[in-house]
Amino acid sequence: MIYGLCYIVRADRKGDIEPMLMENQTDKINNPFGNLNVRMFFAARFVRMFAYGFLSVLLVLYLAQMKLSDAKIGLLLTLTLAGDVGVSLLLTTTADRFGRRRTLIIGALLMFMAGIVFAMTDNFAVLLLMAVIGVISPSGNEVGPFLAIEQAGLSQIIPFSRRTKVFGWYNLTGSLAGAFGALVSGSAAQILQNTGTSVLQSYRVVIFAYAGAGVILGLLFLRLSGEVELPANSAVPQTAGIRVFMGLHRSKGIVAKLSALFSLDAFAGGFVMQSIVAYWFHIRFGVQPATLGIIFFSANILAAVSALTAAALAERIGLINTMVFTHLPSNVLLILVPFMPNVYLAITMLLLRYSISQMDVPTRQSYVMAVVEPDERSASAGVTAVARSVGAAVSPSIATMLIGSPLISLPFFIGGGLKIIYDLLLYRGFAANMARAENKKS
Repeated sequence: MIYGLCYIVRADRKGDIEPMLMENQTDKINNPFGNLNVRMFFAARFVRMFAYGFLSVLLVLYLAQMKLSDAKIGLLLTLTLAGDVGVSLLLTTTADRFGRRRTLIIGALLMFMAGIVFAMTDNFAVLLLMAVIGVISPSGNEVGPFLAIEQAGLSQIIPFSRRTKVFGWYNLTGSLAGAFGALVSGSAAQILQNTGTSVLQSYRVVIFAYAGAGVILGLLFLRLSGEVELPANSAVPQTAGIRVFMGLHRSKGIVAKLSALFSLDAFAGGFVMQSIVAYWFHIRFGVQPATLGIIFFSANILAAVSALTAAALAERIGLINTMVFTHLPSNVLLILVPFMPNVYLAITMLLLRYSISQMDVPTRQSYVMAVVEPDERSASAGVTAVARSVGAAVSPSIATMLIGSPLISLPFFIGGGLKIIYDLLLYRGFAANMARAENKKS
C-alpha cells in the first residue's frame, strides 16, 4: 500500500519509484530490528529461554518433593528429552508447508500444557505422557520446534549480509535470558518459602510460571505476519520429480553430512558439558559451589559475547573459515586445562576457551540457512538440531564414569580431540562449498 501511494503521488516524476524502493531496502538492511517480526522473534527467544532457565533449577527438586523415586525421576527426565526430540522433528520437518506461525503456536500450546499438567498432578502415568508429548526443558537448553523455525523465519526477512550478525544477537539474547532465569528461580522459591509457603507449593508456583510463559509465547507468535512464511513460489513443485523426505528435497545430501558432523561435535561436547567440568574442578582443586557459580556465570557471559564478534570475522574470512579457525584454538585451550599446575591457570585456560568457543554458533546457523532451499530451512535446522541432541545424549554418562576414576582428566582429551577431528572434517568436506554460502543472497 505504501508503495502504491508513493507511486500515485510521484508518478509524474520519472525514475523516482526505483530509488524509493532501493532506499526502503537499504533501511531494511541497515536496521533489521525495525521489523516487527524480528522483534517478536527476539522477544519470544528471551521469554522462552528465561522460562527454561527458570524451570531447570527446580524441576528435579519439585519432582523429589512429590515423593517420586530417583528411578522414576530419571525415567521422567529421559522421556522428557526423548519426547522433545520427537516433537521437534515432527513439527520442524512440516513447518514450512503447514505454516511457520501455526507451528510455533502449537509449540507454545504444548509448552503451556506441559507446565499445567506438571503443576497440577502427581500421577506418574500422566506425567510420563506429558513428558513425551509436551515441551519442557529439564536442562535449561533450547528444546521444542522454536529455534529451528525462528531461524528459518529470520532468514526469510533478514538480508543475507546481516544474517550472521542477527543470529549472534539472537544467541546472546537466549544465553542472557537463560542465565537470569536460573538466577531468579531459586530466589523466587526462597522468597515464597520465607513468607510461609510450603516448599512443594513454592516449586509449584515456578511450574505455573513456566506454563504462563507458554501463553506469552503464543501471544507473541500471533503477532507475526505472513512475511515470515515461505513464499508461495518458493516450494519445489510436485511435478519436479524430487522426492521429499522429512521436509528436505534438493538439500538432503548436504543436510545429512552436516548432521553427521554436528552430531560428532555434540558427542564430543558431552564429555565436557558444564556440569561435568564443574565436577572436575571440585574434585581436582576442591573448588566450592559458590566459586563454581561465579566461574561459569563469567564463562557463559564470555561465550555469549563471543558470538557477537562472529559476524564481523565472517565478513572478512567467510562462514566456514570462521567456524573452523575459531573452534580449533578453543579446543586446544580445552585440552590444556588439565595440564595447568594450579586452579588459577586452569580457570584462565577455561575462560579463554569460552571467550572464543561460541563464535561458530551463529556462523553455523547462518551457513545451514544459506546452503539449503528456502522451503527446507525449518526442516534443515530441525534435523541438524536433533542430530546434535542425539549426539550429546550418550557421552555425559561415559564422562561421569571417567571423572570418578583415576582417568579423571580423560574427558578433556577425548572431548577436545574429537572436536578437533570435527573441525578438520568440516573444513575438508565443506570448504569447497563456501562460495555458495558466501554468495547466496536469499
